Amino acid sequence: MAYVTIDGQKLEKELLELAKHHTTGQGEGKLSKDEVADLFTSARDGVAVTDTEKATLAYIRKHFEFTDAAAKDFDVAFSAL
Repeated sequence: MAYVTIDGQKLEKELLELAKHHTTGQGEGKLSKDEVADLFTSARDGVAVTDTEKATLAYIRKHFEFTDAAAKDFDVAFSAL
């Protein structure tokens, strides 16, 4: 696993890059329902979602834009972690 530190917080680089990938290039620049599903699939790649992965997901929720439907899906999935 590769990590980055942002504002003193250790975050998972792969998850951040996935969110950036989904919000750049063609499209509206917001995370969609399918892209949110991709994020949680990536976070669940191991035995359990780590504290660093949870912190990264929380960072993504705060710093990236979402469609309304994707925001709801994210919040439900995050609360189930």
